[in-house]
Amino acid sequence: MQFKENQSIYLQIADYLSEKILLKEWKPDERIPSVRELAVSLEVNPNTVMRTFDFLQQQEIIYNQRGIGYFVSPKAYDNALRYRKEEFLERDLPALFRNIYLLDMNIDELKPRFEKFIKQNFS
Repeated sequence: MQFKENQSIYLQIADYLSEKILLKEWKPDERIPSVRELAVSLEVNPNTVMRTFDFLQQQEIIYNQRGIGYFVSPKAYDNALRYRKEEFLERDLPALFRNIYLLDMNIDELKPRFEKFIKQNFS
């Protein structure tokens, strides 16, 4: 995973894990990789992953079964969708709107490209 400098690593990992849920790669009540496993695979400090897990628990996207591990919460999809929408609207959309304005574009120009992107990546 390539980390960006403009956002905390633990939040980037939260986005990555939320994406797995939104893409339905991880199902409700399914066990997810442990803190240690995830830290090794992402090449980050286990404390960073623990911070991510704490954050995702607060968002009710994952839950902990003491002594067993972390699991996808039953309402993880809805909660991850809400979280990611809020993040997109607050963090990413203003920059996108700025670029559309600066490039003298309109939303109608983007629709065919968006549809092509969806078809190529998710169909």
